[in-house]
Amino acid sequence: MKRIAIQGIEGSFHDIAAHQFFDSEEIQLDCCSTFEQVFDELKHDSTIIGMVAIENTIAGSLLHNYELLRDSGATIVGEHKLRIKHSFLCLPEDDWADITEVHSHPVALMQCRDFLSQHENLKVVEASDTAGAARAIAQGQMHGHAAIGSAAVAPMYGLKVLEEGIETNKHNFTRFLVFSSPSRANLLRNILHTDKASIVFALPHEEGSLSHVLSILSFYKLNLTKIQSLPIIGREWEYLFYVDIQFSDYTRYSQGIDAIRPLTSDLKILGEYKHGKESI
Repeated sequence: MKRIAIQGIEGSFHDIAAHQFFDSEEIQLDCCSTFEQVFDELKHDSTIIGMVAIENTIAGSLLHNYELLRDSGATIVGEHKLRIKHSFLCLPEDDWADITEVHSHPVALMQCRDFLSQHENLKVVEASDTAGAARAIAQGQMHGHAAIGSAAVAPMYGLKVLEEGIETNKHNFTRFLVFSSPSRANLLRNILHTDKASIVFALPHEEGSLSHVLSILSFYKLNLTKIQSLPIIGREWEYLFYVDIQFSDYTRYSQGIDAIRPLTSDLKILGEYKHGKESI
């Protein structure tokens, strides 16, 4: 059985993503209250596998998780892209006329902006977790309160679904990264199926330094699917560049990395893994 550390509780989107990614395996969730705690769990137990959200197609990147991943020394071994579907949940005895407040994570509330604009009478309350908001309403028997989250939460906590599919954009996906201690990475990935890598590097504050690196990667026919820059604290106007690369030829990818290494500093391969397909 694999132990998977996630941020959130049972019924959260991290829970759903973990069960979909490890769909053919028995897993035990290690539910953490913060992303920092997820990485701390790996630090104290090398057998644990971590899974955290890294970006959303609407809300954008979770920048702090990039920093946590780099600083942790963990190795990415996979990714999962989860279709985010939000539902409006309440106690079984309540109905539309009873609801005065809605609770959820700020990102979930933002993703349901159009729905909420149609219910301006509702007081919107931010919570630390979608599933946690639903559980609090169920455990506290908070009549007149609703939560926004996955419909999967309803049977877990004895709630009912008043409305499904309330997210504004139906092409709402969150990308999750799966990672482990470096010592376990080779046991969790199949190098023959590897076609994606995540790297990070710094560049000198010189004209054309980034374009030179990108030109070399293009020469080796590597597909850059994401570039994210973050400032280096204490070094004004210098940045770390987080780059995701897809490739069809591992040898050519390796040659491309070797070619840019002299032009960069602190280049680190965060992981080599199989790209994740979008769940339905």
